[in-house]
Amino acid sequence: MDPEDWDLSAEDLDSLERDAFQKIAQLRSHPPPSNPSPASRFQRVDALPQGARTLPPSLKPVTTNNTNKTDEQVKELTKASVKFFLHSSGNIAAKFLYDQVIVAAFRRIPKSIWNAKERLWLFPLSSLSEAEKVLREISGYNVQVENLDPLVQRAIAAATSVPDLRDQYDKIPDYVETKLLPFQRDGIRFILQHGCRAFLADEMGLGKTLQAISVAACVQDSWPVLILTPSALRLQWASMIQQWLNIPSSDILVVLSQSGGSNRGGFNIVSPPSAKNSIHLDGLFNIISYDMVAKLQNTLMESDFKVVIADESHFLKNAQAKRTTASLPVIKKAKYAILLSGTPALSRPIELFKQLEALYPDVYKNVHEYGNRYCKGGFFGLYQGASNHEELHNLMKATSMIRRLKKDVLSELPVKRRQQVFLDLADKDMKQINALFRELEMVKAKIKAAKSQEEAESLKFTEKNLINKIYTDSAEAKIPAVLDYLGTVIEAGCKFLIFAHHLSMIDAIHEFLLKKKVGCIRIDGGTPSGSRQQLVTEFQEKDSIKAAVLSIKAGGVGLTLTAASTVLFAELSWTPGDLIQAEDRVHRIGQVSSVNIYYLLANDTVDDIMWDVVQSKLDNLGQMLDGHENTLKVSDDQPLLRSPAKYLKVSDDQPPVRSPAKQKTLDHFVRRCDNSTSGLEHGSSPKRPRY
Repeated sequence: MDPEDWDLSAEDLDSLERDAFQKIAQLRSHPPPSNPSPASRFQRVDALPQGARTLPPSLKPVTTNNTNKTDEQVKELTKASVKFFLHSSGNIAAKFLYDQVIVAAFRRIPKSIWNAKERLWLFPLSSLSEAEKVLREISGYNVQVENLDPLVQRAIAAATSVPDLRDQYDKIPDYVETKLLPFQRDGIRFILQHGCRAFLADEMGLGKTLQAISVAACVQDSWPVLILTPSALRLQWASMIQQWLNIPSSDILVVLSQSGGSNRGGFNIVSPPSAKNSIHLDGLFNIISYDMVAKLQNTLMESDFKVVIADESHFLKNAQAKRTTASLPVIKKAKYAILLSGTPALSRPIELFKQLEALYPDVYKNVHEYGNRYCKGGFFGLYQGASNHEELHNLMKATSMIRRLKKDVLSELPVKRRQQVFLDLADKDMKQINALFRELEMVKAKIKAAKSQEEAESLKFTEKNLINKIYTDSAEAKIPAVLDYLGTVIEAGCKFLIFAHHLSMIDAIHEFLLKKKVGCIRIDGGTPSGSRQQLVTEFQEKDSIKAAVLSIKAGGVGLTLTAASTVLFAELSWTPGDLIQAEDRVHRIGQVSSVNIYYLLANDTVDDIMWDVVQSKLDNLGQMLDGHENTLKVSDDQPLLRSPAKYLKVSDDQPPVRSPAKQKTLDHFVRRCDNSTSGLEHGSSPKRPRY
């Protein structure tokens, strides 16, 4: 008889074969009596007529009607057991011993499929209730279902009840959508599909900020937007929003402890509330740091924000922290909430509880229920372990979280991406620099009015010394902001290089890492040449070594540090070749990942001058970078694609937009600077448009 005459599917045959092997193994381990009777030795199976397409009677299940069955009738029913659990695909998986009747029932479950490789039936979350109903109603069977944990069931019910907003995707402006990478589009659609209450957990450097801004554009009808972020990233968020959504800078409100020289973008800077005055968060986008939430909690609750973005949401992992207790009610109240974190702490489930509670407060409402399910086994306190790890990971993927690693999307990423990060400097750190700039402007005016060449040359020497002084003092002023930003990088847990020029900056960074107990190496001009290779080997081979603190000159040449794919520049160099050489410590043969490079810049410091100088020198030398323009090109998904003193053009049919870091005084100064004495000159108009 041909196999198809049995009317069995592939999964049916698989299960029959597996059961046969199990019975053979049982017979071998428990052989029958030595003299069995002929009647018991063989059990006759009647031959089926040719063409019959049913099971032999000995394999047929007994079928009786179980409607209105009594206890005695239940005992006579065929018993079967089915276990439901969450599958890594995000679907629900069902496992049971082969039974043709149950198989037939599963075929009636909407969107169910047979996974032959894992020998499981799979169906989507939305079909769970229908699956339970189908199994209950199998005639003649008493099916015992080992169902999902109640917490899992509530999470699934909540996730499937939110509206699918993917039809809002088309509201993303075209000039933004065309810049998105394929995996970023998938991330945006995932968040929309889950009702804009989701956890975006992409690895650092994959563009979480841009994805969140794009999602905000999809729900513009629910603006204004509240953004909670670490203090070091407030101005970065403001710049990104202004650039990508083409929003007037006055509609972007940033709560800063001071309104000093870092606000070159014209943002609406508001000081924190005090006993004498309160503040009004009336911007289209309102950006505050986590540390400020407790002081503004009443204002935030009264403002009724419908869209909340919590950047670096792992800042909310401590249930006892003030920022956690103050932030959660604001996030819970919002109609749409997007959490961003490159370090979702999947290995320590208790640190996820408050973040999950923020998204689904009706699901994750009991820390003991969650802890007993997912946090058992720790030795350092209650709920400090991890249990049912796979279930929790699958639950988050199915209901609220999307996470991509660099290695997963490597084919979509550019080889090297440069990004500018603008730091927020305090007034007290800017006083000396501001005074030096005023003195520099006076010297420039005297040079212009000089009556003799000798007088002009003397003034130009003074000008050069002033610029060098600004360079040194800018490093000192940037140290607190650089360390603040460095804290967010440490949280990401990735290996990174950080370059600086002045010894004061290098010392501060190194001491900060040691204080944070971050394993690191340091290579500067004082490092003996004989020990450098040993330090490089440690960085390359030891997972515990997370950071390399390098001077731009000494650490920028001859070293291979491809174990990292993240590079930070705390300072710039007057020579663009030094920066390229430093970047290439990771961007070289042996690098298997996309390289992300972050330039930490501060407005109203020497960075304003140096960035333009670097661009100008590259133009003058005709040096090609990345196969594109003769400039130190910054990634297209960053708000500032050119120097702080340049214009930006969003699209061909729109007028140029003023850079968020525009600084008129320095722009005027740099355009008139004399290259022959200070090396700072660049033409008043570039050789080609710089977009």
